[in-house]
Amino acid sequence: MYYQKSAEKTCSELKMVQSNGLSKEEAQKRLAKNGPNALIEKKSKTKLQMFLAQLKDTMIYILFAAAAISIFLNEVTDAIIILIVVLINAIIGMVQESKAEAALEALKNLSSPTAMVRRDGKIMEIPANELVEGDVVILEAGRIIPADLRLTQSVNLKIEESALTGESVPVDKDANYIATEEVGIGDQINMAFSSTSVAYGRGEGVVVYTGMDTEIGKIATLINESSEELTPLQKRLNDLGKVLGIVAIVIVAAMFGIAVFQGRDMIEMLITAISLAVAAIPEGLTAVVTIVLALGVTRMVKVNTIVRKLPAVETLGAVSIVCSDKTGTLTQNKMTVIKVYLDGTMKDVKELNYENNKIFMNGFVLCNDASTANDSRIGDPTELALLDMGLSVNVTREGLENNYPRINEQSFDSARKLMTTVHKDKDEKVMSYTKGAMDILLGRCNKILVNGEITDITEKDISDINKASAEMAKGALRVLALGIKENDDSASEENLTFVGLVGMIDPPRSEAKNSVLEFRNAGIKTIMITGDHKDTALAIAKELGIAEDESQCITGDELNELSQEQLNRRVEDLRVFARVSPEHKVMIVKAFKSNDSIVSMTGDGVNDAPSLKAADIGVAMGITGTDVAKGAADMVLTDDNFSTIEKAVAEGRGIYQNIKKTVLFLLSSNFGEVISMFSAIAIGLASPLQSIHILWINLITDSLPALALGVDPKDKDIMKAKPRDPNESLFARGGLAFTVYNGFMIAALTLGAFLWSPVQHLTAASQSINLDGIKLMLLNPDILMHAQTYAFTTLGISQLFHAIGMRNYDKSLFKMNHFENKAMIGAFAIGLLLQVIVTEIPFLTEVFETIKLSLTEWIDLILLSMVPLLSHEIIVFFKHLSKKTA
Repeated sequence: MYYQKSAEKTCSELKMVQSNGLSKEEAQKRLAKNGPNALIEKKSKTKLQMFLAQLKDTMIYILFAAAAISIFLNEVTDAIIILIVVLINAIIGMVQESKAEAALEALKNLSSPTAMVRRDGKIMEIPANELVEGDVVILEAGRIIPADLRLTQSVNLKIEESALTGESVPVDKDANYIATEEVGIGDQINMAFSSTSVAYGRGEGVVVYTGMDTEIGKIATLINESSEELTPLQKRLNDLGKVLGIVAIVIVAAMFGIAVFQGRDMIEMLITAISLAVAAIPEGLTAVVTIVLALGVTRMVKVNTIVRKLPAVETLGAVSIVCSDKTGTLTQNKMTVIKVYLDGTMKDVKELNYENNKIFMNGFVLCNDASTANDSRIGDPTELALLDMGLSVNVTREGLENNYPRINEQSFDSARKLMTTVHKDKDEKVMSYTKGAMDILLGRCNKILVNGEITDITEKDISDINKASAEMAKGALRVLALGIKENDDSASEENLTFVGLVGMIDPPRSEAKNSVLEFRNAGIKTIMITGDHKDTALAIAKELGIAEDESQCITGDELNELSQEQLNRRVEDLRVFARVSPEHKVMIVKAFKSNDSIVSMTGDGVNDAPSLKAADIGVAMGITGTDVAKGAADMVLTDDNFSTIEKAVAEGRGIYQNIKKTVLFLLSSNFGEVISMFSAIAIGLASPLQSIHILWINLITDSLPALALGVDPKDKDIMKAKPRDPNESLFARGGLAFTVYNGFMIAALTLGAFLWSPVQHLTAASQSINLDGIKLMLLNPDILMHAQTYAFTTLGISQLFHAIGMRNYDKSLFKMNHFENKAMIGAFAIGLLLQVIVTEIPFLTEVFETIKLSLTEWIDLILLSMVPLLSHEIIVFFKHLSKKTA
């Protein structure tokens, strides 16, 4: 930092350096040498790059392989169907991500377009990107700081740094301050940082850092350096894709082994093996999961959440740590008076009324330079809080000044820590009001106002005032005192009469406390990370139920003494991080992630952007959030409400639950296809299904109920469960056994239907029913087509019935509210209709090589296909029975 490099340079020396500023020639030399004062922008992805990125997935690679083999075997229709599915999946993903990474663009937009500088002894305005180190910059209220400056002059200078540091009020700056040791950004009161703004006063400073070397530039660098990580679901699906790829290879090898052993035709068996491999791969899975996530994004909008990246929806469901910035996220980012001390009594601000507390109210409202006129809020947050206190009893500064115009004043000075205004009423009575730091003002008081009477101030009065101030400070309140002086228009600040104290704070959001409790019940820890002071942060944390004692709080200075590994070991016992820098925030997020936690980071300021990127899921505020924070985040809360995160987590859990149902449903169907086909071929029979049948089931018939499962309403008690383990398999908690069982059941039904036709023909011909007889019957093309139609129809319809039970495998069908998922009813009806169409319309019967079925056959096959519902009821019955006996 500059203060470390040049701590020996006094402010007077710096003033000598900058008296005339740089010459035009010197400025041009430095600009040519060091480059413009601008942020280096990360190259954004093109639409094509975003599209291609969607194809980098194991499952997609397997689908490409299946399409290529289909073309090789002249099964062009199959290949086209597979490639259409891949295309749809990629387009959906690209559309969702096309909002792109806007973080650095937003940072660039934050930069000041112009700067007022002194060059060659003249004051001029230049483009901010032409600033160089050594330039002298003139500061005044309302100006954006164009680069990092070492201040050389400061007159009542206050700079708004909340977006950079999290500090909830403007920071008093002092050009004469010299740091003797390393201090954090928020405590560098002799510095002004790029992209912050001047709230009050004026000053000058010398440019010490430009572009990427500024504090805002370091944040841009951190955003650039953060890498994209796979979400838990993406990892699980990639793992699943690899497993299914291995299964497909094993199946092909096994088929060749059988072909050799049984002496079958090798080419015919290759085609059959490819069909089996296709059966093992759920071609619709990738597209279905993508669509379910996209539908989840739509659902999230209803809970005031905009999701920028599809996988973020599911990641929410696994969140175990919610890291939140304090200012503007857990708090209102609005200083508010909550306690007052007057007439020797501590009161809640709501107990005030104008008639009984007229002098107290008049003093704090009139001795004030802020304004709330015309629905605008202009001025220092502390003074605005005092005006809000007046508004609570219908008193405005503008209204009071009509009756008590200001005739003299002493503006606030950081050295005096006082402000005085003098007012005269219509009767020519003069009243002087002085407000400021309690310890300074109390030392200038010799009288006290109590219950409307002015008396000499006593030691007991002073002791009581100090106790009241200490009590407010203990609660992390910012304390201001008020004194008056009658019949003196000189704005004197001596021999004052003490009136009272106000205690103010940036209060917690009313809904935040309940959300913290809900998170705790759901096994989720809430962590406060802020640039504000330790006492303030801890007080808010205790009030919200985030922390219990000081041992759970750590400061940025203490973090500087820890390595990343040391913090990784300590972080589980910490709840509050105060006075931290953007680099610290990233360090904290990494520490929690090192302990296998899924971390959500919430914030609204520029200083939050790197940690929003580093977290598993970054959450930005939509109203008060900076464009930088929104650009770096995975999702944005449109109502800036901390409790919305809780609703979003619940939605995320529900969406993951639905995706898991979808995956298990699709895989049980695939498993059934593989078992039925493999079993038939292993015993020497023809394949019960053709490759086009499998693709139809996988992509059409199964996909509709799978999508319906994806929009199933979430469980009402979903937030009572602990977060799932991010390493948890999709088959955990009985998922594998469930899939295998249903796969065998569906395979048995499919094989049963396949054998039904040859058995009927054997019976009709009065021949014995045995394996050789069935093989002989299936050599007849018509009987084989009939048998395959039975198997195809049973497989498709049984899956539709199976999907109904998949909605909740712990609840009886008779206790489910089937009308709360109308999509499932629609999927069942459309799926059944489609299955009828491919066996009844002549053109499609040729394409699918099926035959028309009679009404009796349809009834028989539908009844056979309903077995999954009976199985569901039996399993639920025994589950409940085991719970009762346990």
